[in-house]
Amino acid sequence: MSLPDQGALFGTRYRVIVSTDIGGSDPDDFQSMVHFLLYSDMFDTEGLISSAWGAGRASHILEVIDQYEKDYENLKKHSDNYPTPEYLRSVTRQGAIDIAPYKGYTTSNPGSELIIECARKQDDRPLYILGWGLLEDIAQALHDAPDILPKLRVNYIGGPNKKWGLNAYEYILREFPDLWIIEDNSTYRGWFNGGYMDEDYGNHSFVTEHADGHGALGDYFSKHLGGVIKMGDTPTVTYLMNGTPEIPENDSLGGRFTRVWNRPHRTYHRNTTKGDVVEIFEVIEYVFHGPVQDESDASIFDKPMLQMVVQNQRFDGYYTGNGEYKIRFMPKSVDEWSYEIESDIPELNGQKGEFVSIPEAQENREDKGQGLKNWWADVLEPETAEGEHMGAKTINQWRKIYLDDFAERFNRCL
Repeated sequence: MSLPDQGALFGTRYRVIVSTDIGGSDPDDFQSMVHFLLYSDMFDTEGLISSAWGAGRASHILEVIDQYEKDYENLKKHSDNYPTPEYLRSVTRQGAIDIAPYKGYTTSNPGSELIIECARKQDDRPLYILGWGLLEDIAQALHDAPDILPKLRVNYIGGPNKKWGLNAYEYILREFPDLWIIEDNSTYRGWFNGGYMDEDYGNHSFVTEHADGHGALGDYFSKHLGGVIKMGDTPTVTYLMNGTPEIPENDSLGGRFTRVWNRPHRTYHRNTTKGDVVEIFEVIEYVFHGPVQDESDASIFDKPMLQMVVQNQRFDGYYTGNGEYKIRFMPKSVDEWSYEIESDIPELNGQKGEFVSIPEAQENREDKGQGLKNWWADVLEPETAEGEHMGAKTINQWRKIYLDDFAERFNRCL
């Protein structure tokens, strides 16, 4: 158990784009953006993109940059490499606002266009995209410019993000199986679950001692999430700080991952029952049969026509042709599930079903013909689990190291 003397902390400069749902579904992105900006002197930041999801907008990224600007003069005393606030604003873009329809993409947007522009630059280094939200903008960029695929390295915080963005996820999986990607569905939880939490290393005590009162960024950090650390997206940053990014199987401050050749997917042409068992993080696709729509207008395929209601959450379904209507869902925890279909189409409305989810199995990661070339996911060794979260201990074992360093960064704001 050791960290290599490699990574951004040792002078390697990585090209980075952050794709974030900040201000949308998950307020912890505000904390992660503060962290990223405090370390931005170590990276070549080429883009900050507001990704699809809820109320998140590029204005929320700019809000954090405004706090960074207040601390900028103090930060520059410690490093001449901090980017100017003006530069950071110049590379901030609005990405897709809506979740992709069943086909997995829609039309280009400023965020997806920036990904293409950066990937096509004359630079031999790969372009790391830190996926803090949905994959919509990455999917759109790949659809519009497939030639950029070899340049991309995607570190994707999945879990809830994957659950809500399954259409873009499945599009990438199906059409771009050669993409280099880390699918982190549970490892990231080690950032705020487990590890050494005594003294000032607790999720609350660290914020009180080392963030609150430490410049504009520290005060801004402290006011989010009740002054408690979450920062579930930050492991994508620390993965580059101390580790060997091109070899995800090695230890890093952002976790350790394992190669997978297959991502499980199950299709049902009927309503499921409790006798139907799926894995957590497995994609479930339901095919419902109803009236044939007028397909002369292609936009018919982009309009939600039904919803699956699961645990008070709603997931859109789409008409896909020949009288078929499809919805994708993914369970992110071990549980018993029930759902009901709501639709203006009488044949679909009111249908119900159940199923059971169980832990992941190594068997379903083996090669089953998907041909994944560069896909990594959470390790499944029991000793790496923090409760039900597989791989989390590959991060929280380093908690004192990364929080000590984070505290020093907050001190730069004083």
